[in-house]
Order: sequence, then structure tokens, then C-alpha cells
Amino acid sequence: MKKPKKKRADRSATETDFVVGANVRRLRAEAELTLAELAAALSISHQQLQKYETGANRISAGMLYELARFFAQPVDAFFEGSEDPEAEDADLIRARRKCHAIIERTSSRETLELMAKVIRSMSGD
Repeated sequence: MKKPKKKRADRSATETDFVVGANVRRLRAEAELTLAELAAALSISHQQLQKYETGANRISAGMLYELARFFAQPVDAFFEGSEDPEAEDADLIRARRKCHAIIERTSSRETLELMAKVIRSMSGD
């Protein structure tokens, strides 16, 4: 007697999948990267990246980790917009993340020190 097949869980995209994909697209646009450039950096096809961004394919935990490392963002940054919008000023969060991403991509110690001086002078510290 054959065992009855287990029903496959519904794997269709959820609202959260769409939010995560939209945040990947937003971060890519803020970094001024094309689909092909980011896909190459992640060792995936640009078609796969496009499916992630549109929510057509779910992003695995491993890929989410790689995206977070690439953009120098905490993993929870990709879920922005799926929680209470009044929790913190979204524009302020985006501005901080954009600055953080620029700093993380800077490899010159001298440039980083100059950036720190500019930020300190602008903040009044």
C-alpha cells in the first residue's frame, strides 16, 4: 500500500515577500546599481534578482544574509514597511542607512577620517 503524498505547503509569495523584494530594489537604486551589477556581485542571474525584487521568488535566508552584507545593512532593514509605520521616522532610517552604505563601501582610511570630520562638524559635536 502506497503512503499518501504529503500536501505541499502553499509557497506562494506573501505580503512580506513583496516588501522584502521592494526594499532590495530600493537599496539597489540608492546604490545606483543595475540589476546586472548587483546580480554579478551576488553570483546570481539578473533574472533571478528581478524575481526577488518583484516578489515572484522568495529570498532564502542565505541570500538575505548576502544582501545584508553587500549593502552593509542589518537583515531587518529588508523588512522595513512590513511593521508599524509609526515606529520610527522612515525617512530618517533611510537616510542613516544610505550614509552607512556609503561608509561601508569606502576602503580608504584617510577618506573615512575626512568623512568623520565632516559628519562631526555638521552634527555640532
